[in-house]
Amino acid sequence: MRTYREVFRVPEFTPLFLVSATQVAASTASGLALGTLVYAATGSPLLSALSMFGPSLAQVAGALALLSAADRLPPRAALSGLSALFAVGTSALAIPGLPVAAVLAIVFGLGAAASLGGAVRYGLLTEILPKDGYLLGRSVLNMSGGTMQIGGYAAGGLLVTALSARGTLLTAAALYVLAGATARFGLSGRPARAGGRPSVAETWRVNARLWSSAPRRRVYYALWVPNGLIVGCESLFVPYAPRHAGLLFAVGSLGMLMGDLLTGRLLPPHRRERLPAPPPPLLAPPDLVFPPRP
Repeated sequence: MRTYREVFRVPEFTPLFLVSATQVAASTASGLALGTLVYAATGSPLLSALSMFGPSLAQVAGALALLSAADRLPPRAALSGLSALFAVGTSALAIPGLPVAAVLAIVFGLGAAASLGGAVRYGLLTEILPKDGYLLGRSVLNMSGGTMQIGGYAAGGLLVTALSARGTLLTAAALYVLAGATARFGLSGRPARAGGRPSVAETWRVNARLWSSAPRRRVYYALWVPNGLIVGCESLFVPYAPRHAGLLFAVGSLGMLMGDLLTGRLLPPHRRERLPAPPPPLLAPPDLVFPPRP
């Protein structure tokens, strides 16, 4: 399997692709709307940032405690059930007068559940595609995520202006319902990949095994540290430019998509292997332009 066209010829890949893309669009638009809503209510850049990117912190906790459940749940039921949970939680965030503490509790709970959803999705990908198609399939899902972030932030900015932040949250909830329906009726019913009960101890055991490899640790650091610093800067877009935050997020996502295409399709493998060290320092200069408030 060498082309994206071959990946899409696999019957169940398209429904999984649509589920993933729809969820990313919903989470992107709802995150922008929620950050705008919290900043308007509190004037606090910290609370606005936590409402938008706090779920990413919660995913760390979910990865430390919940991931053993990913192999012990039927994939179709897990994906459709999680979409329903996200729809309910996102609708609850639109309730007028909801205290900020309740907002943060909901988004952190949804973030922990999202860690399980990612594990189920990529585990299912290994069952849908043959072994030689996994990297291509993963690449398609990553690029669709970048594309949906661009569209989600741009559409989210327009929806916040046209419908209000709460209307945008309800629109995102409807997208989650659509993703759940796509998973339920587009994917085949499969049994769980492993037996037994999920446990924190099993999750820790597998994480320790993954962490025991020095080359893997270096890859994890290369993924986590630059991304964490980027998110730290992007979390200030809403207080920095409330009316244009959606545009700033969309352009940032467009740049990441261009980078994916450049390194994945245009650079030969021997050149890509030499790239991990140079790029991270190049991430800083664009953010240094913002303090002068151009």
